[in-house]
Amino acid sequence: MIEDREDALWSRARIEALKLRDAGPLGRIVVAVDPPAGMGRESCCGIIVAGLDRTGRGVVLADCSVEGASPAGWAGAVVRAYRRFDADRIVAEVNQGGDMVSAVLKGIDAQLPVTAVRASRGKWLRAEPVAALYEQGRVVHAGSFPALEDQMCDFGPDGLSSGRSPDRLDALVWALTALMLEGGGEPRVRGI
Repeated sequence: MIEDREDALWSRARIEALKLRDAGPLGRIVVAVDPPAGMGRESCCGIIVAGLDRTGRGVVLADCSVEGASPAGWAGAVVRAYRRFDADRIVAEVNQGGDMVSAVLKGIDAQLPVTAVRASRGKWLRAEPVAALYEQGRVVHAGSFPALEDQMCDFGPDGLSSGRSPDRLDALVWALTALMLEGGGEPRVRGI
């Protein structure tokens, strides 16, 4: 277990306080994928499954990330997660690979609903609104995800202390952004 960084967006104590045993019925479910820039033993493809409960709270369901996999290997893991959780959509970052990411996924199943997302802001800026959702108690974890939680607690303004890519964290940010920050959740009426 990695120690919490003082400048990290998340703390282990906060994450532990937001764990639950039973997620209950969920509405929309997405599988988010942050493909690696290359292949090899050190590469990791971040794959996070998250959904919305009936109150609009985000629920992290699984960390299905794979290490050292080929594009066909990580794409297979994404499709397995999509089917296992009966997800509604796959959200895939395409900065590293462009159209290839969707093509590899659709090569397994041409009917997959894939939404391509492209990072135009830094990782820290993308993660801040998601960290705020955790602070507000609007996201919970349906279980323990040690590798993901280590990245969350080690992620500072300059990235991870190891210098590696926060692949699992990136996928988490894409999943919760799609569910809760881009109008993909339940419609709400706001006061004037």
